[in-house]
Amino acid sequence: MAAYAPDTVRGPKRTALIVDDEENVAYVVSTALRLDGWEAVTVGTGCQAVREAAEIQPDVVVLDIMLPDADGFTVLKRLRATGVDSPVIFLTARDSTEDRVRGLTTGGDDYLTKPFSVEELVARCRLVLRRTGTDLGRYVRYADLEMDEDGHQVRRGGSLVHLSPTEYKLLRYLLRNAGRVLSRRQILDHVWEYDFAGDSSNVEAFISLLRRKIDAAGTPLIQTVRGVGYVLRSEDS
Repeated sequence: MAAYAPDTVRGPKRTALIVDDEENVAYVVSTALRLDGWEAVTVGTGCQAVREAAEIQPDVVVLDIMLPDADGFTVLKRLRATGVDSPVIFLTARDSTEDRVRGLTTGGDDYLTKPFSVEELVARCRLVLRRTGTDLGRYVRYADLEMDEDGHQVRRGGSLVHLSPTEYKLLRYLLRNAGRVLSRRQILDHVWEYDFAGDSSNVEAFISLLRRKIDAAGTPLIQTVRGVGYVLRSEDS
């Protein structure tokens, strides 16, 4: 998954609270969610979870059952008692049918057992937001440039920008890697996915088209790094 520049964010930001006393699990989950555009907060105990959830009101809670100070079922009850109604996904090594049923009948929204796929967990986090009606959509933003990936729309300074499918895909790749210099070969490989028998002149042509539509509406964002490639960044960053 692509890394985000510090000032590249998806928004409106969704926040996940990861409750797991296994540091490596908490790290993997939080990193995967951050790369998907979430804010991720990690805690290692039930008491910390209740306190943090009340403060930040997360969009989703990823909750282990086996915690050092309380089991996850008890933590969920405490969350609900304190007014936290965030969707909860149990992530646990306890894979018995009894535990699964208990988790889903005591207020849990989903149940995933360890070992697990981080891609599946991220997908389930998105899905549970859709099911509960709290999904705010997926956006990528840089400066005043915004891409709505669900609505397949691009705006600059609030104004709609009409792009061809290839222009959209190219801008999406630049946005997802804002602040990172991308070579012409990288762009060809990721935007045209090896199916395009072209050369760097085709990249240059599409970059030029994008600039006319994107940079005409504000401060230039698509920069050329001579001899290397292109980067999405503001001139003063």
